Amino acid sequence: MSAPTDERQTRNSVCPHDCPSTCALEIEVIGGKRIGAVRGAQDNDYTAGVICGKVSRYAERIHHPGRLTHPMLRTGPKGSGQFARISWDEALDRVADAFKAAADKHGSESVWPYYYAGTMGLVQRDGIHRLRHAMRYSGQLQTICTAVCESGWTAGVGGIMGPDPREMAKSDLIVVWGGNPVSTQVNVMTHVSRARKERGAKLVVIDPYRTGTAAVADMHLALRPATDGALACAVMHCAFRDGYADRDFMARLTDFPAGLEAHLAERGPEWASAITGLPVEQIEAFAKLYNSTERAYVRVGYGFSRVRNGAAALHAVTCLPSVTGKWKHEGAGAFWNNRAIYHWNKRLIDGSDVRDPTVRMLDMSRIGSVLTNEKTDIGDGPPVTAMLIQNTNPAVVAPDSNRVRRGFMRDDLFVCVHEQFMTETAKLADIVLPATMFMEHDDIYQAGGHQYIQIGAKLIDPPGECRENHLVIQGLARRLGARHPGFEMTAMELVDATLKLSGWQDAESLLQQKWIDAQPDFAASHFLDGFPQPDRKFHFSPNWAAVGPDHARMPKLPDHMAAHEEASPDRPFRLVAAPARQFLNTSFTETPTGRKREGRPTALVHPADAARLGVTEGGLVRLGNARGEVVVHAKLFDGMQPGVVVVESIWPNADFQGGIGINALTSEDPAPPLGGAVFHDTAVWMRAEAAAMPLAAE
Repeated sequence: MSAPTDERQTRNSVCPHDCPSTCALEIEVIGGKRIGAVRGAQDNDYTAGVICGKVSRYAERIHHPGRLTHPMLRTGPKGSGQFARISWDEALDRVADAFKAAADKHGSESVWPYYYAGTMGLVQRDGIHRLRHAMRYSGQLQTICTAVCESGWTAGVGGIMGPDPREMAKSDLIVVWGGNPVSTQVNVMTHVSRARKERGAKLVVIDPYRTGTAAVADMHLALRPATDGALACAVMHCAFRDGYADRDFMARLTDFPAGLEAHLAERGPEWASAITGLPVEQIEAFAKLYNSTERAYVRVGYGFSRVRNGAAALHAVTCLPSVTGKWKHEGAGAFWNNRAIYHWNKRLIDGSDVRDPTVRMLDMSRIGSVLTNEKTDIGDGPPVTAMLIQNTNPAVVAPDSNRVRRGFMRDDLFVCVHEQFMTETAKLADIVLPATMFMEHDDIYQAGGHQYIQIGAKLIDPPGECRENHLVIQGLARRLGARHPGFEMTAMELVDATLKLSGWQDAESLLQQKWIDAQPDFAASHFLDGFPQPDRKFHFSPNWAAVGPDHARMPKLPDHMAAHEEASPDRPFRLVAAPARQFLNTSFTETPTGRKREGRPTALVHPADAARLGVTEGGLVRLGNARGEVVVHAKLFDGMQPGVVVVESIWPNADFQGGIGINALTSEDPAPPLGGAVFHDTAVWMRAEAAAMPLAAE
């Protein structure tokens, strides 16, 4: 007998979105068909009942009338948005035929499956690799989000793990460096608030502008963009100068190179002030606070992954607890991500056991150059002439978006987009397939910002003909003749088998238990028995050659690396394209409440710059450089240094004056040593715009 339509049950789930919080959820299911309230799980001691407003309003998104619900075939010119409904069989047949034709004409590497983190579920996100590897399609360098942080963290620390994030509640000082958890990792603030309430802890935020997190901090250091390494070096200088350096710790657990102290002796507060723009007195005050506080926890954000010198800067920041020996203490040390603690064997999910290492790898951050056939990107291989895109919206989120659009507009490029909404990438596709959302399929999740493994089971049926990523990959595999055991399993069977292969319990037990706490013990988490490096030492002097190929210009010791897009007389402003609070990349940009709260794309302009340029509150400004031009409304804002402009995004391109979004200005230059997109490292000019004017199409 079916349940009454108004019966309400509370079910457990997991937030799938690209946020380190990976919140444990309690979801109200109404009549077995719809969802109601979404809350944080009270009995999970990291989520602790707190979730962001975006996810608490998820009913707006999952039941949105604009969702895609059936496959479609393009019937008009590319980008016209003209599509006709077709069946799933016809859609998958057409995709498979296009992939076969591309491989027959140019070789298998002309097909490029492209994806990222629209879902962080291991099955639904990573299954696209199984098709890639089984068919020898072009690989994808995963550079658009974390590559720069990975490089900087592993250079010094080694493995990507650290002190238990819950220890922030036991800290006397929390330094949020390069992040804005009020908007992007709300659970960090839960533990910060507990430390402030119970211990009187201080919160310091280091960020180029006064974010929501900075606004509630005890101290905000609004340094110039991409100068974090200089500030870190000055704090270490003060540690040696003032007797806070832990020489015993460095002798036992670091490489402690002979020249380190002399190197830092030349990098004091005056030197750092000239680079960062911060007053010497503020640098001294922060250095004294950090160096003299035993329980000081540095929570590193993803801002380091958005600038050219981010790897060097993050390495310098990880040197702080290594100079002062703070790794030894509870509620102290530094933390970026916990991904190394899960020891996954994902071969059934991602097909890594059939990967051919000779197949070329294409840089996802440089999709514009790949699709416009730049030799530096495609090498001696064939052009990309067929794509399957899942979990991402590169026409908006990738850098140098004018170039990206030119690539997508090629007549010889076939594109299939599997999506939840008609995004700007979907409008450029030949075939559009409707996708499920996380409550409509099974998956398993690991946390980046904490230590829990969780399963999110299917709660309701999807609308219309929506299919999960795993089923789409299976359908294409059958048509293409791809062979792998993972193609023959359901999503939950993959979850169960992967748990067992990785040394964890089975899926049924985990569903009953709700989550696995995978945090290593205190000594391992704090590296007291050695760091996860071959020599078991923290490296002040990294082997950058082991980190990435573009290593020759990396500094030999912690330093400010002068490798960013410098302001110049013709481009005097540094643009930071930071996340908007109500959006998550381009997820949630369709929800009415989020759009209403964000208002419109806006440039934060310092009043001194506004007065000089004749920019007025609410007036239009045009920002530009050699890559493109963007028109937005201005908001006068003194929470940063003059010469810095902030545009919180990512709004769809269509929401900007002239239909061109902020990533028209950002560069696809790869950050050393391993690559990475540099969204917050952009030099632009700015001028007041008298009235809204259409922009010339590229």
